[in-house]
Amino acid sequence: MFTGIVEQTGTVVAVEESADGRRLRVRHEFDAVDHGQSISVSGVCLTVERHADDWFEVFLAEETVAKTYLGTVDGGDEVNLERAMPADGRFDGHIVQGHVDGVATVDAIERVGDDWRFTFALPDDLRQYVVAKGSIALDGISLTVAELDDDAGTVSVAIIPTTYDLTTLSAKSPSDPVHVEVDVVAKYVERLV
Repeated sequence: MFTGIVEQTGTVVAVEESADGRRLRVRHEFDAVDHGQSISVSGVCLTVERHADDWFEVFLAEETVAKTYLGTVDGGDEVNLERAMPADGRFDGHIVQGHVDGVATVDAIERVGDDWRFTFALPDDLRQYVVAKGSIALDGISLTVAELDDDAGTVSVAIIPTTYDLTTLSAKSPSDPVHVEVDVVAKYVERLV
């Protein structure tokens, strides 16, 4: 489980394609990573297979490639990184599983004083799980829904300077993809009702 509080950005330094899937090597600045450790890579929960002091490798199965945009990342691309939350750790964001529900696109970016307002076009099948002032994870970032426009199919979030500077949002432009994970509580409520 993750909290959506991105710890750092990493850089994809190598991509290996195979018949079974795709392997990414990501450069990081963590003190250490371990074999088998779960790491959120731009919101996708992946398992460390190999590692050294400043890099780790993860494998993207066919389903991961199909459901995320990690099938298109290449060497030099930046990704958001968060290690799984320890049982005795602080819970600063919201429950983020790293199980991406779909891919949205950046619709608009507006500078508002020192902050930014990002608007995203949501996939049709995810709109029912998003509520105003609710939680949403975009590229693994825990965010609060500032505005929901059901007619346009968009969701807007306010981005503070710290989030803008410490995540990959600062490199996003309109039409760029972002991973979406809706609040898991909404999915459980739907299932129960």
